[in-house]
Amino acid sequence: MSITLHRVLSAFVACVFIGCLGCAKSTMPPPLIESIQRLPLKSVHVDGNRIVYVETGSGAPLILLHGFGGSIWNWEHQQLALAQHYRILTLDLLGSGQSAKPDIPYTTSHLVTFLLHFMDAVDIDHATLIGNSMGAGLAMAVALSAPDRVKALTLIAGFPQALEGAIHSPLYNRFLHHRPPLWLAQFANKLSGRWATRRVLEEILYDHSLLTAVVIERSFVNRHQRDILPPLYSLTDHLDEWEERYGPRLGEIQHPVLILWGEEDNVFSPTMAEDLARILPNARSHRIPQAGHLLQWEKPDEVNAQIISFLKTLNPHSST
Repeated sequence: MSITLHRVLSAFVACVFIGCLGCAKSTMPPPLIESIQRLPLKSVHVDGNRIVYVETGSGAPLILLHGFGGSIWNWEHQQLALAQHYRILTLDLLGSGQSAKPDIPYTTSHLVTFLLHFMDAVDIDHATLIGNSMGAGLAMAVALSAPDRVKALTLIAGFPQALEGAIHSPLYNRFLHHRPPLWLAQFANKLSGRWATRRVLEEILYDHSLLTAVVIERSFVNRHQRDILPPLYSLTDHLDEWEERYGPRLGEIQHPVLILWGEEDNVFSPTMAEDLARILPNARSHRIPQAGHLLQWEKPDEVNAQIISFLKTLNPHSST
């Protein structure tokens, strides 16, 4: 195979992958869990941008932060379970899901400012931040930038100090290193079918039996959401800021931290759980068997139990 043809094929694979990343976003998501469909979507304007979120429960606030290409629905198994003990806010981050997608540089520092302003808008002085993958990176960046606004952190398949060499997934690596032009990605997004959707979901989940026809169909429909790709491109363009400004300072985080990782994570090696725990002074780590990168969706009972147990240690005489 010629080098040129190989590059073209790699670019197309990356295009399909990019399209599939929008797999949990839609103005009308098909039913997956009946109870979740009864949760009303709220919205608030943050710096002039409409941000969509779900709020459940009462008590001490927990803010759930999705990862790259994710959305509110990545946390559908947590929104009610954790609400029995806490006030839960799950948002589509700026540039994601049903939230506004302004034409701005999506740097880590910009997202930090956005999240702090979101907290102001919903009257939260300080909160526990729970993040998956890139959302875990954002949680750590907020803890470094405004430590008084953060009570504790839970990092689920958390972000490494440096991404180079840390990503094991061939699909994610193709996206980062052989990224096609935006117009080509948008074209491929229209062409790619349910087989491509399934392929990406298989990369982030260990138990492929969870990929029912309903899950695949929801992912396929939702990835065609308008204007989802430019923010994803901008996020990858500015990953160097994380590695230069935040990654080297993780050892400064003094907050209590719970690190959860799936034993079968194909994106980041499970050994990174212990690596992060060694860097963060007040962290403890726990691996969950038979779970991939999106373990809060794949193993919700285990993840929820770990989170609740951890948070109770912060205030052992109260559930909140």
